[in-house]
Amino acid sequence: MFAQMNSALDFQAKALVVRAERQRVIASNIANADTPGYAARELNFQEAMSQMTSSSGLTMVATSTAKAAQASHARHMPLSASTGELGGAQPLAYTTPSQPSMDNNSVDLDRERSKFVDNAVRYESTLRFINSQSKTLLSAIQGQ
Repeated sequence: MFAQMNSALDFQAKALVVRAERQRVIASNIANADTPGYAARELNFQEAMSQMTSSSGLTMVATSTAKAAQASHARHMPLSASTGELGGAQPLAYTTPSQPSMDNNSVDLDRERSKFVDNAVRYESTLRFINSQSKTLLSAIQGQ
């Protein structure tokens, strides 16, 4: 029974990590809306979650990537600060521009804002689910 509760919370925790990384990608797109030649990126949530829940997971890829970068030279900086929460193995794709622009920027601010709000609401709902599960477990332990 404990394993079932743990696996449900573990899945939700992984979903939080992927949602946070997706929010970072969307925020990066919004921040670069006026950058000429910037190609908007998108994190496929379904693909990222399937990688997070697979047996190998993204943590092994992130560890091996960071070790390879650190092993090349002793004075090199580690990649952890720039690769994001998922360790640089994110299934990022380029978004298809809905309307061409003169400066070759593919960011559609209306679409990005919509995705930002949608992802924020889903992130909050996942947090609320984890919180309610924790409260339920606590009340069961206390015998209420």
